[in-house]
Formats: sequence, C-alpha cells, structure tokens
Amino acid sequence: MSFDIASNVALQQVLATMEVERKRIAATQTKGYIFIAAGILLCILGFILGFPIPGIIGGLIPLIYGGVLLFKINDALTTYQNAYKTNVIGAALKFLDESLSINPSQGIEASEFMYTQLFSTEPDRYKTEDLVTGCADKTRFYFAEVHAEYKTVTQTKNGTQTEWHDIFRGIIFAADFNKRFNGVTIVRPKDFGAAFGAWFSKNLFSFGSNDVIQLENLEFDKTFVTYGSDQVESRYILTPAMMERILNLNHQTKYNISLSFIESRMYIGFPLNRNYFEAPVFKSLLSPETVNEDITTIKFMYDIVRELDLNTRIWGKE
Repeated sequence: MSFDIASNVALQQVLATMEVERKRIAATQTKGYIFIAAGILLCILGFILGFPIPGIIGGLIPLIYGGVLLFKINDALTTYQNAYKTNVIGAALKFLDESLSINPSQGIEASEFMYTQLFSTEPDRYKTEDLVTGCADKTRFYFAEVHAEYKTVTQTKNGTQTEWHDIFRGIIFAADFNKRFNGVTIVRPKDFGAAFGAWFSKNLFSFGSNDVIQLENLEFDKTFVTYGSDQVESRYILTPAMMERILNLNHQTKYNISLSFIESRMYIGFPLNRNYFEAPVFKSLLSPETVNEDITTIKFMYDIVRELDLNTRIWGKE
C-alpha cells in the first residue's frame, strides 16, 4: 500500500482550492499580529519617552484593530481546519484503503481509555479527537488522538497552585484480536515512569491482581514489564513470534509503546510529541511533505495489523 499525492488529481484540486483560503487566513493573521506588536511597541515607547498616556492611547488603536482582525478570521480558520481533515485527510484515507474514514469530532472515550488498563491514573482533564476507523482484511481497527492529564493542587504562601501533568499524549490504537481472552495481559515499557510522567512512580505496584510474568525473550523482558491475571493465557498470547513482532514495532517508534489484551481486543498506546492531522496555516498545502507526514502516521497504524499478523486466525475466531 503506497500513497503518492502527485498522482491523485482530485486531491490536488482540493489542495489547490484550499491553498487560496490558507493564504488569505495566513495574510490576515500576519497583519493582525503586526498591528498587535505595533500597539504594544507604541505603549512601551510612550513610557520610555515619558509620555505614558499618549503612548497608551496611540498603542490601543492598532492593538484593538489587530485583535479584531484575528477574531474575525477565527471562524474561517475553524472551517478551513475542519475541511482539511474531512476533504484532504479523508480523501487520502480512501486512496489508501476504501474502508478507512476519519471523524474529527470523535475519539476514544475516557471510559475506554481507563478500560485499556494501560494507565493507572484517572484523568482530571481529557481531550480526544480525529477517530480513524478501518478494516485490514479480516481485522477491524480504530485509533484516535488522546491527551489525558491529572492535576495536583498545592498550598503555597501565595495561595493555591494548580499544576497539570500528562498521563498520556499520543495515539491509542485498538484492534480485534484472534481470540476472546479470559484474563488480562498488560505490556508496559520499563521506562514507563520517564516516558509518561512522575505519577507512575507513585503507582508502580497498583496493577490490581495482575502478576509479573517472566518471559523467555531476554530483549523483550529488558524493554517491557509484563503483567497478567492468567500466566498460561499471557504466555499463549505472547508467543516468541508475537514478542519479536512487538519489539520490531517498538523499534519503529520514537517512544516505547505499551499494550494490553482484554476480552477480544488489543490496545496499543503510542506516545507522540505533536498534534497530527492539523491544517497548516503558515506552510503551503501544495508541499508534498505537509500531507505525507500525516498519511505516513495513518499508514503506520494500518500496517500494525500486518506487522503483528492479526489476520492469522490461529485460534479459529472469524
């Protein structure tokens, strides 16, 4: 499965139309920021030169005008961003595989996020978007962007201070597995504490009744810690071939992944450091790299089914 934007005439036409709107939004935003900067500069100069009142009055005019420009272009920006996800990413997905579709306003619910058992801390603030669904041969899958945070409140001499900390930021991927599991198997990276935040160190042993499972693959045990409620079933899932595939998948990512096998579903958490599927404003849509970076991510998710050999129904589940 490959994707070449240049060969997709319909998508090129959509991009060309949207590029006109992108330029208009970029120009208006730039103008707005320049007027705001000029207003602030006039205010500062007024104070420096000893004319604070004229400086403030003189600075407020461009400041307000710049703010109005940004406010008025905001609706057009939202429409443009939604159109990018629906018309550009959506069309590119169909080009990759007819079964693929994106719903920008949907995602992985917070209840399912906790159900994965990949994370021990319940989020106090949760955002999810850009749900992609599809089917690779026999295997249904879906994934979405998730940003989950918890808060800490501390008392200081200046009053109450609230801080937000990441539990997880990235993509949660879910796929049908070959078998309905009786127990739960969880595979977490050994560097989980460093990758996901300081909260992990406080919750290191809070995995319910799951036991640590030692596996025969030394590299796998060096990279991950495996927990399971049923030792036999966990070893049945994590065959030597499956462990090698998970390690191979992990080598292709910047941060270590985590996995869980629950009922008849497999979940994978991919930590990421940027927001995907967002329309560029100050970068041309006609540059192939703009869309290709997002499509590469989607193709990577699609290929997980093949990478982990999920279409092989070794346990007879159809």
